[in-house]
Amino acid sequence: MGYEPENTLLSFKKAINLGADMIELDVYKCKTGELVVIHDDKVDRTTNGSGHVMDKTLDELKKLDAGKGEKIPTLEEVFDLVNRKVVINIELKGEDTSEAVAVLIEKYVDEKKWSYDDFLISSFHHIELQKFHEFEPKVKIGALITGIPLKYGKFAEKIGAYSVHPSIEFLDQEFVNDCHKRNMKVFVYTVNDSDGISRMEKLGVDGIISDFPDKINK
Repeated sequence: MGYEPENTLLSFKKAINLGADMIELDVYKCKTGELVVIHDDKVDRTTNGSGHVMDKTLDELKKLDAGKGEKIPTLEEVFDLVNRKVVINIELKGEDTSEAVAVLIEKYVDEKKWSYDDFLISSFHHIELQKFHEFEPKVKIGALITGIPLKYGKFAEKIGAYSVHPSIEFLDQEFVNDCHKRNMKVFVYTVNDSDGISRMEKLGVDGIISDFPDKINK
């Protein structure tokens, strides 16, 4: 989203062209039940519309401009665009998204011969993550956090997380070490400047989530 409107097909194309290993996106269910890709629970900030995503039909959402003439994509449209070029990190943002996402992933694995490893499911809503893990245990899950928990990575280990996704603001060496001891990856967000990238590399994180993937040393 450093170069193109966030959560649009244009931004995902840009990330792939810049050599990203993974793209991250956010999903909600709209009024008619489809999974749509948008960061906020309201359309006000990222489109020329207003109101809550969950109160609008897919047709209503598709009439909005998400920047540069881009439309709000469905999750299925993103899958078709990516077509296994990169891993898709799906953040469960809206309520009741876990089962629908699991069903769509299963469809692509069964019908289009994708792999479960083509996906990573993340969320700040750890109960929703657990629900997803129960529906589809073959897909990796990542626990998003803002601050650092007192017992470091123990909470994520308990829910079977593959990775923990902390904010760069709070991350320190002790937390990284603890997660690694528990055999979990650390993917830090959102790292957009060279100083931050260098610091995260020194901490030994496993992945950097950035709006500018071309700034990250390969």
